[in-house]
This record gives sequence, C-alpha cells and structure tokens, in this order.
Amino acid sequence: MPASDAMTSDLELLERAAREAGEIALRFFRRDPRRWTKEGDSPVSEADIAVDRHLHDILTSSRADYGWLSEETRDSEERLSRARVFIVDPIDGTRAFLAGTDEWTVAIAVVERGRPVSAAVYRPAGDEMFLGELGKGATLNGQRISVSARQGLSGARFAGPKSVSSKAEIVDRGIVYAGYIPSLAYRLAMVSDGRIDIASARGRACDWDLAAADLLVQEAGGRLTDLEGAAAVYNKPDVRHKALVAGPSALVDPLRPILKSVIR
Repeated sequence: MPASDAMTSDLELLERAAREAGEIALRFFRRDPRRWTKEGDSPVSEADIAVDRHLHDILTSSRADYGWLSEETRDSEERLSRARVFIVDPIDGTRAFLAGTDEWTVAIAVVERGRPVSAAVYRPAGDEMFLGELGKGATLNGQRISVSARQGLSGARFAGPKSVSSKAEIVDRGIVYAGYIPSLAYRLAMVSDGRIDIASARGRACDWDLAAADLLVQEAGGRLTDLEGAAAVYNKPDVRHKALVAGPSALVDPLRPILKSVIR
C-alpha cells in the first residue's frame, strides 16, 4: 500500500474512489454499453463490471485488512470475519443508467460491527458528492446538510414505489408523491439533504443499496429503520433487508404503521 494511502482517512479514500468510479461510468453513459440480465431479472452492463473492478482494486489495495461486499462481485463468507468491510454498489440504478437518465449513483460505505462509519454516495451525471462520517455529520459538495424540519405528514414530500404512494392510506393524510427515484441510495441521500421529506423501500433491498445512504441520513439528523423501528444491520450472512422508511423522527414514527398496512 502506498504511504499516501496509509495516511489517508477512510472518508478521503471513499471520496477519491467514488470520483474515479464516476469518471469510468461516464465513459459508458449514453454510449450503449453491452448489457445482460443476471439472477432476479436485474440488468447489468459492462460499465457496472468496469466500475466494480476499479473500486475493488483501489479500495482493497489501500485497506488490505478490510472485507469486501459488492453487488457485482461473488460473495464470500470471508467478509464476516473482518472488523471493517467495504460495502459497494458500483452503479446503483443500473436501469436508469442504461436508459440514459441521470438518477444513478456510485455508493460506497465502510461498515464496522454491522453499522456504517464512513460513506460516499456520488451522482456523477450531476457532480453531487454526498459524504458522511460517524459522529461528524453529512455534507453535499462540502456543505453541511440536514433532514427536513417538517413536523407533520400533511404536505410531506414522499419518494418510494408509486404503488405505495397511491394508496388511500397515504393520500388521505396529505402526503405528496415526490416521484420515483430509481437509485435507492440517491433517494435516501435526497432525504439527508431535505429535498425529500421521507422515503421508503420495499423489502429485499440489499446492503449495497442502503449502507452508505443510511449513514448520510443518520448524520443529517434522521433515521432509517424497518417498519418496526429497528435500525438496519449490515455485513450479515443474508444481505437482504425488510421494508424500510427514512426521514426525520417526526415523520418516520407516524408513517411506519401506515406503511405496514400498505407494503406487502
């Protein structure tokens, strides 16, 4: 490992890696990259693989003692024995990426004892860099960010599956649909900077969709919980999660029971 990397903080390393990953992804963006379908009818492209390989090289060479979990790398139980683990989504929102829309991100977190401690979520097409570090707050392009100060559900901007937002239980409370954001990491990052008041995700989202943005929401003063109110735990044998909701506590707490009645 180069001496410069040894002296670099995890957060600085994640930011550099995310920017380099974004540059690689943009070389393929709107250029019809080769694509195929993997398990679960999920799309993947040569861009996802190129970004994944670069991130693996730069991150694991800089922190050889950290474990590795990525959407585009075959999983190994070896990560479970590591004190710290990189959790990576090379391109979160691959469908948006392949469709040529710009709501896709690179998401990277360092997780320790099941919770994220450093995180970067980067939207290359808009040059938006979200960074968070445990106990030190969250930023967007260097400026401190915070979740919405809204205290009630009426008028709250909600991002999530349209099939959820259209339910009478949601509409009747005056909650406003803010649109579908295909990158879950970006959806949650937008909660962290208050552009969206609250967001949800159906069950079966994976560690790589959530870990980085989870820390952003937390460090911006909000919460990401399941519908029972429990925080997500990462780097377990099963990387899938229950349905989740994110936002300030003043909105998460009253929305959780409503979502329980409409998310199946």
